Amino acid sequence: MDVSSCIQKTLDGHILIDIEVQPDAKRSGITGFNDWRNGLSVSVSAQAKDGKANLAVIHILSKIFELDKSAIDIVSGHTSRMKKVKVIGKEPEKIIAYILHEVGA
Repeated sequence: MDVSSCIQKTLDGHILIDIEVQPDAKRSGITGFNDWRNGLSVSVSAQAKDGKANLAVIHILSKIFELDKSAIDIVSGHTSRMKKVKVIGKEPEKIIAYILHEVGA
């Protein structure tokens, strides 16, 4: 599991993370890493209707990364399971540490 491969640092210092969302799940949180799709797997209990799953993704990531919700934004894939999320205010190494802690690696 090479989590760093789904994380990019932008020129303005922000971080982009490729994620794959599983809506309507029993458990919410980061559930692993999809090597085939090269993305972080995030499960949410919310259904993929009216943007509820997107809001749940932002909520979950803000709690895990210890950031305000305003520091996390979905920049692409609003209607898709595959999304690109922008994170403001943390270094890539810290984000990777949070992810590895969450998945128990």
